[in-house]
Amino acid sequence: MRSVTAILLAAGLSRRMGAWNKLLLPVDGEPMVRRVARTYLAAIDTPLTVVTGHDAEKVRAALSGLATSFTHNPDFASGQPTSVAAGVREAPNADLLLIGLADQPKLTPHDLTALIAAHRQGDAAKITIPIHDGARGNPIVVPRMLRPRLLDHPDRPGCMHFTRQQPEQVQIAFLPAPGFYADIDTPDDYAAHVQTLGEPIP
Repeated sequence: MRSVTAILLAAGLSRRMGAWNKLLLPVDGEPMVRRVARTYLAAIDTPLTVVTGHDAEKVRAALSGLATSFTHNPDFASGQPTSVAAGVREAPNADLLLIGLADQPKLTPHDLTALIAAHRQGDAAKITIPIHDGARGNPIVVPRMLRPRLLDHPDRPGCMHFTRQQPEQVQIAFLPAPGFYADIDTPDDYAAHVQTLGEPIP
């Protein structure tokens, strides 16, 4: 069995970004979603499962040529839990499942391998969540045996409900890398990020 697979959530409406779909904005010369997808592909040993919703065809086109598979969430406007559920149902079977966000371009392959290592050094039967200075980060690591539990409640699927209702099934990895905690949600977030790269803002 393959050891690590991942779901990348790329279905959101980008409401706080205004007229832009943040996942299609350029970061270091490529669409944000492509940059993040390449980061995950460097750390897993299966194709990356990408959950689409808003601007699905544009997101697919931005990932052309990468080792990705796609599942479309027709209920994407209902929120992230439905996208997590769609991805959990479709991702390849593996010992570990990463569930991550497509708007975290500061993440690096090293960050992901450090998270996987921290999970394996702890209780491998628990979900692992990165934390730094009290902030919860992404992605999380879900062991194979707990993966079906994310679908236990069809009306409230996904990670947030399960991890808060079953804290005994969760362990913390104290990881300071900023990529785990930096989402791009607003025009100001994006401007601050690209300025660190010396890029013009479109």
